[in-house]
Amino acid sequence: MTENKLKTAALYIRVSTDKQEELSPDSQKRLLLEYAKSHNMIVPPEFIYIENGISGRRADKRPRFQQMISAAKSDTHPFDVILLWKFSRFARNQEESIVYKSMLRNKCHVDVVSISEPLIEGPFGGLIERIIEWMDEFYSIRLSGDVTRGMTENALRGAYQCRPPLGYRIPYHKATPEIVPEEAEIVRLIFHKYADEQMSIFAITKYLNHQGMKTGRGKPFEKRSVEYILQNPAYAGDIRWNRCNNATKEIRDPSEWITRSGHHPAIISKELFERAQTRRRSEYTPRNAKPSEVTRHWLAGLVKCPSCGRSLSSCVMHRKSLPDTFSFQCGGYLKGKCSHNCYVREESIAPAVLNALEGVLLCGTVKYTLRQPDASAAQSEDEILALKRRLDRVDQKELRAREAYMDGIDTKEDYRKNRELLNKERQELSEMLSRLEAEPQKEYNDALMLSRISDVLDVLRSEHLGIAEKNASLKSIVDKIIYTKDGNHIDMYYYLAKAPENQIK
Repeated sequence: MTENKLKTAALYIRVSTDKQEELSPDSQKRLLLEYAKSHNMIVPPEFIYIENGISGRRADKRPRFQQMISAAKSDTHPFDVILLWKFSRFARNQEESIVYKSMLRNKCHVDVVSISEPLIEGPFGGLIERIIEWMDEFYSIRLSGDVTRGMTENALRGAYQCRPPLGYRIPYHKATPEIVPEEAEIVRLIFHKYADEQMSIFAITKYLNHQGMKTGRGKPFEKRSVEYILQNPAYAGDIRWNRCNNATKEIRDPSEWITRSGHHPAIISKELFERAQTRRRSEYTPRNAKPSEVTRHWLAGLVKCPSCGRSLSSCVMHRKSLPDTFSFQCGGYLKGKCSHNCYVREESIAPAVLNALEGVLLCGTVKYTLRQPDASAAQSEDEILALKRRLDRVDQKELRAREAYMDGIDTKEDYRKNRELLNKERQELSEMLSRLEAEPQKEYNDALMLSRISDVLDVLRSEHLGIAEKNASLKSIVDKIIYTKDGNHIDMYYYLAKAPENQIK
């Protein structure tokens, strides 16, 4: 770097959540400004980027860093160099550090300089910089491991170590959560209406918002916030830790969770919490399904196109002096995404469904899928998605391994070994995925299944029950109905949500 030319510099100052071996933002700023002054650089105030209490592991989680990069990439070329106290302030992720520095130096012509880690020119300097980056990342990984071990130990002792949910507050730093009486009443109301009054989650959400009740963040309730409350063991006095991966938000396997009796007071009894969990496990709700309360017809969401598998959308025709009439058509066909015409009127398909239910009862036999309470559909779908993401990451690793071989970084033997390991991992993940995606057909209590079909048929025939009740009732035993227009044929796919053994009479 030449000393005789006046340069414009930007300062990037970061202090992470752990303040070990770090200078304060003011100290870093003072040292950087002194360096700039002694090296013939000017630092406009708008090019001083400070982030406090933010980790350097993820660049996309640092807004000021992204603002600096955006400015450096602009056509105006506002500064020539970025000054850092240490390279670790720029990033603690070697891959991101290399990508951003290469882009800044080669494309934006902006140098990145650590004032406390001077480098010599040439390949030796580049090697030393890579070693520093690797050491910074290693330090971050080691620190993360230490923090994780400490939090695991705290969880095993029953300590609460996250933001308290609705109904609790932490009076001071590291204190045991205490109950907020007015919020606790909302929690008890939710569990009571769900477990004892058998209200649906959607109906509970509408009720809470109609009453003007708010979440812990002061916002109206959503269906997912009620679901979170109903599955949170903290309300029964327990703590649950390590349920999801903070980086990817993926739900971990339940065997990795830590659940212990907590030191905080319970808002509800364990018996009430278990009754709510029993209902949650016994009810199957397809991902992203509409609540029964907002459906326009009792067949809505159940009838599927045999070609693309999409639901048949319902269309209502209002008439002044006559009852409304309904028709159904493939949602994909209506959007031009499916070529299969499934148009059918209510007077054709509704009797076919009722006749199918009556036929099952007359024959006394039915084929159905058993849904276990301890492996709910929602959890299975989460596991399937997690496995598919892991398979995608294996493909990405294989691509990087091939690039490393083509670039001469790895030898042919290294590439062969890496491929063998990745192929083994891919095979194991594929086998796990196949087992999860296969729907097990199991023999269970046929009399119970036939009894439930009979109950649902009574509900559908009733003149006193509404569309929502009929739709919810049919969805409690039918997964989907495949409609084939030729011959007005339907295939019904039944399922039985198995209750816990101690509830089977």
